[in-house]
Amino acid sequence: MERESFEDQDVAKLLNDHFVAIKVDREERPDIDGLYMSVCQALTGSGGWPLTVLLTPDKKPFYAGTYFPKRRMLGRIGLMDILEQIHTKWEQDGDALNQLGDDLLASLQELDRKNAQQAGGDSGALPGEELLHEAFSLYQRQFDEEYGGFGNAPKFPTPHNLSFLLAYSQTYQQPEALRMVEKTLDSMYRGGIYDHIGFGFSRYSTDREWLVPHFEKMLYDNALLAIAYLEAFQITGKPLYAEIAEQIFTYVRRDMTSPEGAFYSAEDADSEGVEGKFYVFTRDELAEALDLEDMHSYCHVYGITPEGNFEGANIPNLLQGLPEDMAERMGMNPLGMKTRTGEWREKLFAYREERIHPLKDDKVLTAWNGLMIAALAKGAKALQKPEYAKAASAAADFIWEQLRRREDGRLLARYRDGEAAIPAYVDDYAFLIWGLTELYEATGQVVHLDRALQLKDGLLALFSDEEGGGFFFTGIDGEELPIRSKELYDGALPSGNSVAAKQLYKLSVITQDVELKAVAERTAAVLASAAGEYPPGYSMYLQAHLALLSGGREWVLSGKLEDPVLHGMLAQVQQTYLPDASLIVNYAGDDGEALHKLLPHLQDKPAVDGQATAYECRDFACHAPLTSLDAVKELLATGRQV
Repeated sequence: MERESFEDQDVAKLLNDHFVAIKVDREERPDIDGLYMSVCQALTGSGGWPLTVLLTPDKKPFYAGTYFPKRRMLGRIGLMDILEQIHTKWEQDGDALNQLGDDLLASLQELDRKNAQQAGGDSGALPGEELLHEAFSLYQRQFDEEYGGFGNAPKFPTPHNLSFLLAYSQTYQQPEALRMVEKTLDSMYRGGIYDHIGFGFSRYSTDREWLVPHFEKMLYDNALLAIAYLEAFQITGKPLYAEIAEQIFTYVRRDMTSPEGAFYSAEDADSEGVEGKFYVFTRDELAEALDLEDMHSYCHVYGITPEGNFEGANIPNLLQGLPEDMAERMGMNPLGMKTRTGEWREKLFAYREERIHPLKDDKVLTAWNGLMIAALAKGAKALQKPEYAKAASAAADFIWEQLRRREDGRLLARYRDGEAAIPAYVDDYAFLIWGLTELYEATGQVVHLDRALQLKDGLLALFSDEEGGGFFFTGIDGEELPIRSKELYDGALPSGNSVAAKQLYKLSVITQDVELKAVAERTAAVLASAAGEYPPGYSMYLQAHLALLSGGREWVLSGKLEDPVLHGMLAQVQQTYLPDASLIVNYAGDDGEALHKLLPHLQDKPAVDGQATAYECRDFACHAPLTSLDAVKELLATGRQV
C-alpha cells in the first residue's frame, strides 16, 4: 500500500483534501495498534497488517480493513473508492457515521468488560497440573512430525512454546516434549529461515519446510530463539545448540548494536525494492565468490541448484543434512568439512556485504532490548562467557540512562536520534525486569537487582488492575484511549502479564516478599482463567505456572569474592538448566553490603567457617548448607525435578 497508494499523487490529494492522514508505527504505539486491530476484527472477522481504519474526529472508528488496492480490482474494493464514498457520506449524513462509531465503541467496551469479568471471575485459585498436561497434549496433536514446528504454513518460530515444552520435559520426565523441541530447533536451523551466511533468524517461514522465509529479521525473535537454543543446550549438552545461540549473538552484536551498546529493532525483508534480494544467490554469483571446486561443494551442501528454490535464485539451506553428516559422502572427515564450510561462509559474507543492505530500523525499543539483555545474560551463564554479560550490561546501562525521565524515573518506550519518548508499556517494564534479573544472576552485580526492584515498584504503581487482577497494557499516566486494554495472550511476543507473573514471582522468592508473591499468584490466576480455553496460546504463562508449582526454588551462594570454590559453585549453578529457580550471590564482607541492604534475610545464610557455601531452598526452607563443589554438583544432578 505504501508503493501503490500512499506515495501516489491522486491518493495523496484525496486524503489531504478531506481527511487527516495519520501513520502509526505499531512498534512505537502498540496500544493504538491493539485497540484498532480489535475494531478491524469486530467489523471484518479478521485482522492483519497493513491496518487501515477510518475514525471520526474524536477517534471513534467506523470502518476498518487491511489491504486495499488503489482502485477496485479482482473483487476487492479500492482505497480511493472507499475514501470517495466516505467523504460523500460524511458530507450528506455525518451523524450516521458518528452514531456508527458510538455503537461500535460501545460494543467493544462491553466485550472488553465481559472478558475482564470472565478472566477475573474465578481468579482466586490457580489450577493444578492438569492445565499443563492439556497444553502438552494439544502441542502433540499440532506437531509436524516431518518438519517440526506446529501447524501448517506460514510457520512462526514462537520460541516461548519451545521453552515451555523444555521445562515440561524436565519437570515431568517427558522425553516426547524434548523430542518435539529438538526436531523443531534442528529443522529451523537447517532451513532458509536461518541466515547461514550472516547468522540470525528471519521472522517466519512462508512454507511448511522452513525453507522460504519472510526475510525480515526482528530483534525479539532472535532474543527468544537464542534463549530456546541455550536451554536446549543446557538440557542435552549438544554443542550445535550452543553454536547457534552464539551465532545469533554474533549477528546482533555485529549488525544490531548501536555504538552506545543498545540494540536496534529490525532489518527489512527487501532491498532495492525486492524481497530477499540481499540474501539469495545464483550459481553465477557463487562462482564469483568461490573458486570452482568450492562452489560445487557449497552447492552440494547448501542445496543450491541452477533453477533455484526462490524466484530463480537460491536460499542457502541444510535441508539435505548437516555438513558433518554429508562429509563422508563427499570424501571428507567431519572436522575438515567444518573448517571448509567456515571458509566458504566468510568468503560469501564478504561478497554479500558489497550489496545494498536492507533498511535497518534503528530505533531502540525498551521491551525488545529487555529480551536481548535476558538472552545475552543467559548466554553468559550457560556458556560461561562474560563477554555476553558485558554486552547485556552496556544495553541495560543505556536504557537506564537514556530511556527514563529525569524528574521521576518513569521508563520510556522508544529512543532514536537522541530522543527518548512515549511512556513505556507493561511489556517494557516486564521484559526489562526479566533482563535485569537474568543479568544479576550472570554477574552478581547488585545494581541490576536494585534496578529490577525499582522497576517492579513502577510496574505495580502504574499498571495494576486493582479490581480484576493482572496489569493493563498502558499506565495510568498514558494517553487516554477509548478502551484501556489488558493483553493476556502469548503471540509472537509473550504478553507483559505472562512475563510479569513469572518475574514477579521470582523476585518474591529472592526478596521473600509475601505480598509480591500474592500479586504474582493473582496475575497468574487471571491468566489461567484466560488460558483454559486454549492453553498453547499462553505458553509463557504456562512457564510461570510451572514455576509457581515448584514452590519457589532458590540457590544462595555465599563466600568471598576471590574464592575459586565459590566461583566453581557459581559456574555449576549457572550452567545447569533450572528454569524455576533463582540465584543469589551473597558475597561476604564489604562486597555484600549493598546486597544485604536489599535482602537483609541473607545474613542468615553466611559462608560457613569462611568457606564457600551453597544453600538450596524451597518455600523458605533450605537443605543443609553445602561447602564442597562435589556436593553442589551432586545436588544439581539429582534435584532438577519439581
